[in-house]
Amino acid sequence: MALDPQAVRTAAAAYTAAWNSGSPTDVASFYAPDGRIVINRGEPWVGREGVAAMAAGFYADVPDLRLVCDALRIAGDHVVYLWTFTGTHAATANPLRVVGWEEWNIGPDLLVRSSLGWFDAEDYARQAAGG
Repeated sequence: MALDPQAVRTAAAAYTAAWNSGSPTDVASFYAPDGRIVINRGEPWVGREGVAAMAAGFYADVPDLRLVCDALRIAGDHVVYLWTFTGTHAATANPLRVVGWEEWNIGPDLLVRSSLGWFDAEDYARQAAGG
């Protein structure tokens, strides 16, 4: 099934706005009820409740998180959402600038069924520590 590229761009812009709202439930609303996300080969967060918990963890670490969608790549029902987030690490007050991406499998309703998220965790830790 091929997705309408304009509809995907609109959904991605709304997803970005959801992250910038600071609301974990707004972020989770872009996932199917049984959707899931895995970040850096970690344990999956499953369902909207799990996705909301993942987002809440990011907000706890970076309360002023600001996300930008750098680009999208669309192939059939597969989308790569390239992003950059900036903010201040809550525990150390050090500035962060982190780049990464999510690989989405999307249903015809434009809800994410599964996502693989990637970022350089070592670089994140270095920045958080002030290095």
